[in-house]
Amino acid sequence: MTESTTPTSNYSAVLIEKFGEKNYSYAFGNHVVWATTENLVSVMTKFRDELGFNMILDVCGVDNTGRPKSEWTHGKRFESVYHLLNMENHERVRVRVPVDADGGEMVPSVMSVWKGADWFEREAWDMFGINYEGRKKERLLTHHEFVGHPLRKDYRADHNQPLSESIDIHFDPDPTITHEESLKREWINIGPSHPATHGTLRIMAEIEGEVIKRSKLEIGYLHRCFEKMTENHLYNQVVPYTDRLNYCSSPMNNIGWCKAIEDMMGIEIPDRAKAIRMVLAELSRIIDHMVCIGAAGVDLGALTSFWYCFEMREKVYELFEKLCGARLTVSLTRIGGQAQELPVGWVTDCLDVVKQIEKRVDEVDALLTKNKIYVDRTKVTPITAKNAIDWGYTGPCLRAAGVNYDIRKTNPYYFYKDVEFEIPVGYDGTPFDRYVVRMEEMRQSCRIINQVLANLPAGGVQSLDKRVCIPPKKEVYTNIEGLMNHFMLIMKGVRPPVGEIYSATEAANGELGFYVISDGGPNPFRVKVRPPCFAIYQSYGEVVNNHMLADAVAQLSSMNIIAGELDR
Repeated sequence: MTESTTPTSNYSAVLIEKFGEKNYSYAFGNHVVWATTENLVSVMTKFRDELGFNMILDVCGVDNTGRPKSEWTHGKRFESVYHLLNMENHERVRVRVPVDADGGEMVPSVMSVWKGADWFEREAWDMFGINYEGRKKERLLTHHEFVGHPLRKDYRADHNQPLSESIDIHFDPDPTITHEESLKREWINIGPSHPATHGTLRIMAEIEGEVIKRSKLEIGYLHRCFEKMTENHLYNQVVPYTDRLNYCSSPMNNIGWCKAIEDMMGIEIPDRAKAIRMVLAELSRIIDHMVCIGAAGVDLGALTSFWYCFEMREKVYELFEKLCGARLTVSLTRIGGQAQELPVGWVTDCLDVVKQIEKRVDEVDALLTKNKIYVDRTKVTPITAKNAIDWGYTGPCLRAAGVNYDIRKTNPYYFYKDVEFEIPVGYDGTPFDRYVVRMEEMRQSCRIINQVLANLPAGGVQSLDKRVCIPPKKEVYTNIEGLMNHFMLIMKGVRPPVGEIYSATEAANGELGFYVISDGGPNPFRVKVRPPCFAIYQSYGEVVNNHMLADAVAQLSSMNIIAGELDR
């Protein structure tokens, strides 16, 4: 089976007119435009100014080693790949740029077009050694003593490089202030041992009194090489690793991964599996928001709400445990559907938990929403809608800034187009706005769950497509075709067609995207995760500058940074 090359959107005609037929292709529902290092900036400017692509979602590197050299574009080993979003007409485009990184070829930085490309370009250099013009060679996910680029195909997966000594706080001299003014400033660490950074983030801050003047961010404390490991595992074996991305809402990662592969293979999962995935996703959204609101309250001194939130989190974990035996890292999905059918009584238990959640949300609302101390501590560090879009915000942080954008509405999947729910939107993008948005999203998630369970389809939970479905034991023991099919799936795994896809779902923190390249083999050739909080957190230094140190804690808590997906 080969990739689909027939566009289902008339937008292809627009792209062909702008960039030429030879520079355009279409596969698996994705528009692809080819550019070169010479014309990249002009192409990207055209996308932004003429075609309305106002957000850059991701920049990633690709090492084509292992593919036939005849497939290397212009004989170049590497590619810098960009994913763009037009938030008005909901169109998405992938731009691919071949680059001879080992030969010294430079890729123009697109930060002049979208400042949200900042960390993504740094990551591509860190992981692949792709050089971007005008950018320092700064490590991001690996440490400052690291040698090499770990996602290159010739870098061994077991070649660990421990860090011997942490880097000191360092800032370049500030030419905008006098020597006397510089003496009033001092440097401090916020984290990684600070309780508000949860042991995984380090903020180097230059402060004057209690005001932050400059800051630098250091991440990578929880880097587990997810993307490298996927290259050495079967597609279904990747599911448990997705649990450990955003571990506060792991079923949403399972769903996003399996949906990407199913879309690539053209597999329509059963209606019952779709409905169950929606219920699990909305339960996950609720507990993710509960963790965010509860932990943020603790960081600001509001302890009581923490117990209310975590009580409900435990109730949802009990539902997960009844379904699959696990609580935090659940591995609930399989490519083609679900791993398990719902146990007897699970729907009744779920509806009862939803009622309890609705009551607890109202109680937390009563505790915090009009609490003068909480309001004063969180109505700080606003961010405009324009800045949120420029940085690549998605999810509650984007909606809190006044942008009504949610993939469940703009590009609905499963039965989201058939259920009634509202998208809450804030005003100023402050931590308080984010809190209010998350509170209302939990109510809307309860609303979705009730509607889905009231109309839960009958039938199986796993596709009968032989490319992904293990035959029943009776067929395996009595039918040679069933035995062979079972053997092939267990030993050689699921095999998507040759090609690549970018598939996105609305996770708790925003757009969770999986960019998957298949060479037709049993393992992915390349997987790039687009984690929601990666784009959000890169803006932190700009957002907190010239604000109080206490406000920086409120800002960090409301961003809901989950290091598992931030670092991968």
